[in-house]
Amino acid sequence: MATFDWQRHFDALAQGVERLRAGSEIALLSFSAEHSEFIRFNRGKVRQIGTVSQGKLTLRLIDGMRQAYSTMTVGGQLDADMHEASEALAVLRASLREAPEDPHLLFGQSPWTQSTQRSGRLPEPQALVRTVAECAQGLDFVGFYAGGTMARGFASSVGSRGWYEVDNFNFSWSLYDRSGRAIKSEYAGDAWDDAVFAHKVEEAAARLPILGRTPRVLMPGRYRTYLTASALGSLIESVAYEGFSARGQATSRSVLYKLHKGEAVFDPRVTITEELGLGITPGFNDDGYLRESVPLVTNGRGAQRLTDARSAREYGLTPNGALAEEPASSLAMEGGDLRGEDVLSALDTGLYVGNLWYVNFSDRMHCRMTGMTRFATFWVENGRIVAPVEAMRFDDSLYRLLGDQLERLDAEPELMLNDSTWGERATGGMTLPGVLAKSFELTL
Repeated sequence: MATFDWQRHFDALAQGVERLRAGSEIALLSFSAEHSEFIRFNRGKVRQIGTVSQGKLTLRLIDGMRQAYSTMTVGGQLDADMHEASEALAVLRASLREAPEDPHLLFGQSPWTQSTQRSGRLPEPQALVRTVAECAQGLDFVGFYAGGTMARGFASSVGSRGWYEVDNFNFSWSLYDRSGRAIKSEYAGDAWDDAVFAHKVEEAAARLPILGRTPRVLMPGRYRTYLTASALGSLIESVAYEGFSARGQATSRSVLYKLHKGEAVFDPRVTITEELGLGITPGFNDDGYLRESVPLVTNGRGAQRLTDARSAREYGLTPNGALAEEPASSLAMEGGDLRGEDVLSALDTGLYVGNLWYVNFSDRMHCRMTGMTRFATFWVENGRIVAPVEAMRFDDSLYRLLGDQLERLDAEPELMLNDSTWGERATGGMTLPGVLAKSFELTL
């Protein structure tokens, strides 16, 4: 989608920095860039539209057991960018003279080469505006689209070179009724299809009349519940940030500490992997290691941990390419046998939860989370949606939901790309199934 050749520009900067090295210095370069379209909709019409093209280079200089970093914006003019990189290198070299030794410094010292380039099929902005206008006619449609090209690069003095460049999009929207209630939907991937988008809008619109019915008021208690992949994603996202971290486990701070210690288990059908084969995140990290697919939960039991270089040095472990904070960034959970068309009949009577909101931990040691139901939470009777449910607070443990309360898993896990645009569009995401649970605890 982007016409500028960021890979060639990065390679030229890496070669220039390599020529400026002195003595025993090691240089590690990390690069990120994007060319993205952003469109915000309100009532099915464009409220805000724009394009962002940006690049960022992080230069890391290492000499012995000392290191220093500097991050700069790159504008695409090689002479100007190389001049700024040269000045940054000089500042880093001077700072190393006063820097203390880093006892946990570790970086990849074996050369490798990896390249991933994947072109997608993305909608042209004006075409997307027309499509939304047609599909959202007569609907109170509010949404946000972000799509385009993202690039990540790595280069080191030991001879490693990595490049990752993909096209993808993420579109989330809500349909509101007169009561102010809404149904939220999402569409993400690398191959846009007008028909798929139209179907998702129609599917949500078909449930709008139900939102206008008198809400069902539920008393606090435990209810048979189906959590969509999006709702489960709100729970798993909270756990994925640090739950599988080697550092978190070593310091007893991991929210899945009991799982990794064997003191708690999930249902044997639960298998979770940091799956690099999804292709939604680079296969290398900023420490110069190739990333690996890592089994995190196997048959309901804790398996391996995500280990970055610093944790490996500090705790005597082997790095497996994890990112600096050791989050799961390409998480895949296996599905089961529940087909989408059978969800309501399998639920029979109980809660259908489309989304969760304000999720946080109420008891970290027992992986207990609290938050609010929101957006398309319905009461179901005899396999039919009969009424919306007013927002309620839940408080329950993931060990219960994916443990003895797990009844069935969706047959086809859903891809959900990371929708963060803070500073830049993020890579990564997860594939998750929906979950039918025997009970889910509502507290007020």
